[in-house]
Amino acid sequence: MNSKERMDIAMGLGTPDRVPVMCQLALGHYFLQTRIGAVEIWHSTEGFGEALVELQQRYGFDGILINLPGRDPNWRSYVGRIEQREGDSIIHWKNGWHTISPPDDNAHVFRENGHRWFPSFEQIDPGRLFYVEPHDISGVTYPYSWGFSGEEAAKGSGFFPPWHFDLIRYVLERTGGRVSVHSEIFSPLSQFMELLDCTNGLIALVDDPEKCEACLEALSEGAMEFGRGQAAAGAHAILISSAFAGGGFISRKHYARFVLPYERKVIRGIRERFDVPIYTHTCGAIGDRLDLMMETGTNGIDTLDPPPLGTVDLAEARRVLAGRCFIKGNIDPVNVLLRGTPDAVYEDALRRIAVAGPGGGYILSSACSVPPHAPPENIMKLRAAAEAVSSKQ
Repeated sequence: MNSKERMDIAMGLGTPDRVPVMCQLALGHYFLQTRIGAVEIWHSTEGFGEALVELQQRYGFDGILINLPGRDPNWRSYVGRIEQREGDSIIHWKNGWHTISPPDDNAHVFRENGHRWFPSFEQIDPGRLFYVEPHDISGVTYPYSWGFSGEEAAKGSGFFPPWHFDLIRYVLERTGGRVSVHSEIFSPLSQFMELLDCTNGLIALVDDPEKCEACLEALSEGAMEFGRGQAAAGAHAILISSAFAGGGFISRKHYARFVLPYERKVIRGIRERFDVPIYTHTCGAIGDRLDLMMETGTNGIDTLDPPPLGTVDLAEARRVLAGRCFIKGNIDPVNVLLRGTPDAVYEDALRRIAVAGPGGGYILSSACSVPPHAPPENIMKLRAAAEAVSSKQ
């Protein structure tokens, strides 16, 4: 059984030959653990594609999450110069903006005045929203434009440039269909928060919920279109990044109003055309809303952060979700993968498999992203634990 087959069975709630292993890695981990470099990985389809495949092979993962879009192959034509400053790479763009690219964290774009830019809530016209890609090389723009063209992207099927899906095709070709390749879309609420910056987005939910709902409705259309494009490019599964939907940000009541109906619309819209697993990534305190998350129609729930990072007890989550959706995660990425020893990681992984592995439908994973500085020898223990359990069965 190859890795893709193993993941397909687990996502279909079956029992594969062993528990699959697949972690989402922080972008900074790719920067630190490959020789490709932060600038190349962040800005280049080939750079990130090679980093994804290299670490999947090193750690023995059964799946790869592509959590950046494909890049404009002509991105270098926008660069004026690149300098090194106190360990960071500073990209000076020809239009006067610059990007600070740290060696262990996401890149951020700054305008001529030296500040990151976000529109105010008052500036936003819901009728001009479609999709917000905060990881485009130009950062957040409104009205939305790709790169540094300044030309507003037209809503509809032509909104996403063809190269936006190149990374999926690149990784599929490099892995030869043997590894489960997953893509990522931002949920409507995540897009909204990224557009306004988180604090202003949360205030807007309270000050003008009706306008927020109009924005979320529009952003649902773009997320749906993006997911369809990813499925058409060959993605084996689609993750909805819904990072701002946990109890640390919003209540159950607000989840039911500002998250559930829009994620349900996105999932249904993709499934109307493509039979592909769709699952949800929500960090932190979600133990009180697993039932609401299921109402979106998701095929799986990712992270399941344990205390102290979150509120999910794996045995309880298994009781609530078994037979309804696959579950992925629950290993503490900070206190276990980053700060723990290889032996501690191994024992923790064995415990998770013992709780959630029987009966199938479980993917062994870090709860949220593996931190940039997590030791590789710790991560390798996840695959070792899964294989050890399999050999005893």
